[in-house]
Amino acid sequence: MGADIDGVIEVREPGRPWRIALGLPQCALARDRHAWECLFGHPGGLDLDRSLFERRGAPDDASDGVPRACGELHHGHAYATWAEIAAADWDRPLRDGPDGNRVGVWRPGPDGALVLTDAPWTPVEVLDLAEEIFGEDLMPPEWPEGGEVHWNGAVHRPVTLTARVFAPPDGTWAPVWAAMRGLAAGHGDENVRVTVWFG
Repeated sequence: MGADIDGVIEVREPGRPWRIALGLPQCALARDRHAWECLFGHPGGLDLDRSLFERRGAPDDASDGVPRACGELHHGHAYATWAEIAAADWDRPLRDGPDGNRVGVWRPGPDGALVLTDAPWTPVEVLDLAEEIFGEDLMPPEWPEGGEVHWNGAVHRPVTLTARVFAPPDGTWAPVWAAMRGLAAGHGDENVRVTVWFG
């Protein structure tokens, strides 16, 4: 049985309480555990040391309609203002060092430069090629500095996980960010926030 996410985008006017402006669009409600962990720290199997917007509990001044109690139905809340989201460093490492089991997959982008496109579990074929190249059986973090493996039309390198890998700002949550950006133009960056909860 998997977890679900729900949430709202809230706004406030000076001297007024927060109110719900929008519900989360369907794209943000999909079960994307890795994105949830990168964005909000909800466990998703990546074993990250930090997330972009930590689980802080429900805001004390949350809008009516935002469940505050944790328990059987809701077991965690997170929130972030548009100011925090707009200032976020999507390339900040979310782990202290490279991932021990995953490898970064770089492929040529539109301009021909290599672009990180995925970070899957390291394929056995890549591990076998790495052993041939480096002369011993090593996981990606143990490869020599600058070490890489070319396989299946891509370059495989050790990878340090960031939000851009599993929750890029132009990815699944882009409609949420776009809606918040639009609301912030009228209300101010500190007066627009997304509040989510998991159940």
